[in-house]
Amino acid sequence: MQILPRLIIPVLVAGGAVCLVVLLRDRAFDRRQLGIGPDGPPPRGAVRRMIVRFLLGAGAMLAGVALFDQGRLFYLVRTRPEVWAIIMVGYPVLSVYPQEIIFRAFMFHRYKPVFRARWAMIIASAAAFGYAHVVFNSPIAVALSTIGGAIFALTYDRTRSTLFCAIEHALYGCFIFTVGLGVHFYAGTMRFAESAAGAAGW
Repeated sequence: MQILPRLIIPVLVAGGAVCLVVLLRDRAFDRRQLGIGPDGPPPRGAVRRMIVRFLLGAGAMLAGVALFDQGRLFYLVRTRPEVWAIIMVGYPVLSVYPQEIIFRAFMFHRYKPVFRARWAMIIASAAAFGYAHVVFNSPIAVALSTIGGAIFALTYDRTRSTLFCAIEHALYGCFIFTVGLGVHFYAGTMRFAESAAGAAGW
């Protein structure tokens, strides 16, 4: 399946907006789930688990690139720091949060009656998230996204906080672009960042 790279970010934003409107119009949906969650900020234990998971995952990705694709290690930071900086700022807002609305808040609310078991819903969210990344035509992108989708779905299942999931998602995503794995996810994000850099005269 091919999608013009320049359309990926607009499609994500539009899809997130549509899902957001559907959720806001549904009286059965607790809008607090779009922010910190219905039970308030996630407990310290959840924050600690998120940090430990990220550090382990980041270490594994760093080791993988260093061992098997050393030429790409911190490639974007070294060669296009202005593009990297724009991605660090724009990616969480224009890509991460819309994805969390679609694959976590919307999916969990809309399809809970279909996937009644807790783990079935988590697996379905992870599988859908991973499959959505076939547009990048990279098995690595699909594999990492499926694993990440499972992590984010589990976090959402425990906290019901789209914002907290987005923060966790952004940590992994920004590190992927930083460490050198971003080549597998470039398409729309790179087009957006390069256009922004050009408009800024960088």
